[in-house]
Amino acid sequence: MADSKPPPPPATGAASAPGTAYKAPTSNPALRMMGLPNLPKKLPSRNWMIFWTLTGSLSAAIIYDKREKKRATARWARAVSHLAKEPIASPNEMPRKLTIFLESPPTDGLRVAQDHFTEYVKPILAASGLDWEFVQGRKEGDVRAAVAERIRRTRDPAAAAAAQTLDEVVNEVRRRNSTPEYTGVRGDIVIGRHTWKEYVRGLHEGWLGPLTAPAVPILEPLAEETPKEGTVEEGEGGKTTEETKPEEEKKPERPPQPPPYNATADYPISPVPMLIPAEFSPSTPVQFPHILGFTNTFTRLGRFLTRRHLADNIGREVAAVCLATAREYREDTSSDSLDSEPEQATALAWEEKDWPKSVWKEAKKDSDSEEKENSPPTPPAEKIWTSPVVLDPRISMRMRRFELRPEDEVRARAIVVPEEEIEGFIKGSLRSLWRWAVTSEPKPQPILIDE
Repeated sequence: MADSKPPPPPATGAASAPGTAYKAPTSNPALRMMGLPNLPKKLPSRNWMIFWTLTGSLSAAIIYDKREKKRATARWARAVSHLAKEPIASPNEMPRKLTIFLESPPTDGLRVAQDHFTEYVKPILAASGLDWEFVQGRKEGDVRAAVAERIRRTRDPAAAAAAQTLDEVVNEVRRRNSTPEYTGVRGDIVIGRHTWKEYVRGLHEGWLGPLTAPAVPILEPLAEETPKEGTVEEGEGGKTTEETKPEEEKKPERPPQPPPYNATADYPISPVPMLIPAEFSPSTPVQFPHILGFTNTFTRLGRFLTRRHLADNIGREVAAVCLATAREYREDTSSDSLDSEPEQATALAWEEKDWPKSVWKEAKKDSDSEEKENSPPTPPAEKIWTSPVVLDPRISMRMRRFELRPEDEVRARAIVVPEEEIEGFIKGSLRSLWRWAVTSEPKPQPILIDE
């Protein structure tokens, strides 16, 4: 009987040959020697893709902004670098000196303002070769008092010489040595809206106020409380049983801030000095964006990623100061109100929106503080930050503002900053290593001749 099942087909030679089974592809020998595994053949998971996308985007934004901020600062520094190469007429001639006005921002310390100056303003001033001095304030009213005192010394040189301050001693030595003073345009750089308000208030107080301090109203101190009975016990010989603690060495206290010599309401009735100059030293307000608080995190992050625009704006203002080109203050018509306001009153007004709410609240008296109760009463301090800027036409018409000329700005925009000046540490190190490896020539080996 025949078999109904057909015989199986013979196995092919390829299948029957030993050692011909499928093998996984081997990795690159070079990568394997470096210890790198096989590259994956598929994309990472969704979570990893989100993580790497956010990390890469944020890192790229930070690196790009940092590089462009360096580029903007270096461009304006190169625009004024020719001033440092100009020769002076006499070796004893005093150079041009600028005045930098700094003050602690609301609810923060002075170090923040100093860091802002070091990061955005100082590189341009250092490239220009100009000299500068600081007027720094730690609390509200310090800059106002310093500006007014400087003007009063200018109005009354005899009283200033009798004061025998450090500045007067230095000026006296220069007069004895016949050192000529700088007679050109000086300039003031005022950083921040809060400092600008005090600067304008100090100008009006110095020129419209009296030369002598007004009489301070005497306030009656609070009645002293009688000591409670039984608080001090006397021992033998009438000595108290309380042990006196050794007094610790106290740091010297800062001198009290002088009160203002006049008020804003006294401007119209105050006479103008006869020797007042026709034009004051030019000035310029410099941006100082400073915002605090957890709810403003996204605003702070946005400003952190766009610091290149801030560096460009500040660089333009500082370059105008170095080049000593000034104009009159104008009427600001860009506000929402129909009436135009003076430019001095609206300068950097947008910074007030970033101030904490505690600045706008009146300081409450701490009734639980024992030191305040025992201290002598003092008149309330003037609130300058929260008050509007009050201007007198006789003073505001003499103020000047630095402004960059169009041809100077076109020249600065055409400056190309080399990539080496703005690159980071890693890229700079790789570039230096490549140049060292390529351009370094092998040292010639001495040939020794056998005798």
